[in-house]
Amino acid sequence: MSGARAGRRAAGEPPPPPDAEQAFEIAGRFLGTRPRSRWEVEQRLRRAGAAETVVRTTLKRLARNGLVDDVAFARWWIEQRDRHAPRGRMALESELRAKRVPAAVLETLGTETAGEATLTEAERAEAALERHLRGRPLPDDPRAMQRLGMFLVRRGFDPATARAVLRRRGADG
Repeated sequence: MSGARAGRRAAGEPPPPPDAEQAFEIAGRFLGTRPRSRWEVEQRLRRAGAAETVVRTTLKRLARNGLVDDVAFARWWIEQRDRHAPRGRMALESELRAKRVPAAVLETLGTETAGEATLTEAERAEAALERHLRGRPLPDDPRAMQRLGMFLVRRGFDPATARAVLRRRGADG
């Protein structure tokens, strides 16, 4: 009787901390849904109860295999935002800082040449405004235009970009 129960835990007993292979599997499943920042993977492994040395070795192994890369994650995050919910540079940087992407990575992204997939700040603002308006024309009311400008500012666009986009859209429409 006791031999059959040797591999089972008692009810309410916490699971043993994961070893290196189990930690790698946990991280792999976590990364299976979407790319993650190094910090997010580290937090997931800590929640699983992995020892500090296991966390460090697992992160090194993931980085060697190209599964954890903060630069690639930041690029992916920006592309997803550009595609689904455009945000201004300030908002994007804030979101990436919340994911604990290092400041050096954010500086690198700011200085690199924009690729074809990356939109300019004005293009992002145009896309955000277009999504918000859903095909409706710009209003003639100055107060409504001010509200649209504040909408863009809340999305992380600087006021000058918001004004320029609204002026250009007003001149086009």
